Amino acid sequence: MNSDNQSLYFVRRTAVDQLIKEIIAFRDERNWGPHHNPKDLALSLTLEASELLELFQWKTGEEAVRTKQTEIREELADVLIYALTLAHDLNIDVAEAIRSKMLKNAIKYPRPESSGSV
Repeated sequence: MNSDNQSLYFVRRTAVDQLIKEIIAFRDERNWGPHHNPKDLALSLTLEASELLELFQWKTGEEAVRTKQTEIREELADVLIYALTLAHDLNIDVAEAIRSKMLKNAIKYPRPESSGSV
């Protein structure tokens, strides 16, 4: 990792870590921690993802983005809050987990073979 990449890595990592700290502080201030277990956090994450998906129901993707931008932003934030809370509670390093998964995906879907495919 060169110097520029190291600096960017530190900034990104600091931002994610800071968000997690803020989320956990918010939770702790309300004494919600005892109610947050991995199963219920995963369930809540899925429910919030369903609420996000519902915003696209019966609309084209473009129409949903044009008419529901604020709601999409809020539901996506809910999904991310639950995901980051779950990662925190399971001691999962989010940045490392994402990088590791991207490396696996790069092996599974090499660039020439997966060009344009999902």
